[in-house]
Amino acid sequence: MRLLVTRPEPDASREAEALAARGHEPVVAPLLVIEFLGAVPLRLAGAQALLATSRNALRALATHPERDEALKLPLFAVGEGTAREAQELGFPDVTIGPGTGAELAALVLTELDPYQGPLVHLAGEKLAFDLKAALEEHGFAVRQPVLYRAVPARELPAEALSLLKSGALDGVILMSPRTAKTFAALAAELGAVTNPKGPVCYCLSKAVADQVAPLGFPARVAALPREEDVLALVDSEAASSRG
Repeated sequence: MRLLVTRPEPDASREAEALAARGHEPVVAPLLVIEFLGAVPLRLAGAQALLATSRNALRALATHPERDEALKLPLFAVGEGTAREAQELGFPDVTIGPGTGAELAALVLTELDPYQGPLVHLAGEKLAFDLKAALEEHGFAVRQPVLYRAVPARELPAEALSLLKSGALDGVILMSPRTAKTFAALAAELGAVTNPKGPVCYCLSKAVADQVAPLGFPARVAALPREEDVLALVDSEAASSRG
């Protein structure tokens, strides 16, 4: 299948390679650009653990002057991909969450004690889930240094726009609500919604699918909010169409 890959780099290229290895034809069109915000104070003093809900926060941490101090703390990662990024960065103590911010909050509530010290959430400028509020409701003190921002693209790449307008795309892979919202806005603004049947939007979660609902394109939601489940969904539909 010919599939639009919308993740920011470097994840877009990595995902495109995975799709090509599975026999698909990826078209890379990052819809967010990640900007690191430099040496933002992490406020680690007295913290009992770090929280990470994005690989990009960990990539920002990689060049941060407080990186070595941060690596001494246990880290709770939202899911497997973020956990791998943390382990590659050098965190020796990583707890892997089930995949969503809400589920990570529930995990923290079962594993940590608010009286043992504050938590530090390595955050982006905009968040899909208010992890800080969810934990503070239960007595935790949560510090939330903002390490990066995601800037929406202002246009679709020419190849992606042409394929979308001509109905030559089989699907669009959407891995975050913000990416999906950007795709829906650009598709509508640029007059790309000419084929009422689709492409099919392959979505990480229902929250992602909700953002593209106004387009009227068919949407499929992965069984679990993990990249491998989105790719498995794509493979399953490709096999069904061949059969």
